[in-house]
Amino acid sequence: MSDREPPKDEKEKLSPWQVVASVFAAGFGVQSSRNRERDFKQGRFGVFIAAGIIFTLLFMGTVFAVVKLVLKSAGH
Repeated sequence: MSDREPPKDEKEKLSPWQVVASVFAAGFGVQSSRNRERDFKQGRFGVFIAAGIIFTLLFMGTVFAVVKLVLKSAGH
């Protein structure tokens, strides 16, 4: 018996939660190679581009809001 699982159907689509989890993991640099391979085999390019853009905008908005909050509390 092999220690690797047999490959799943490559036509199987990723769930929205799998896409979100993959984008967050990749954005923070902790994406596993197994999930990266799954994403390339089962995911659609456009979905990951859109999710990446949304993630980037949310991340930038969060950083901006935190900086504004810190500056406001510092009296500037």
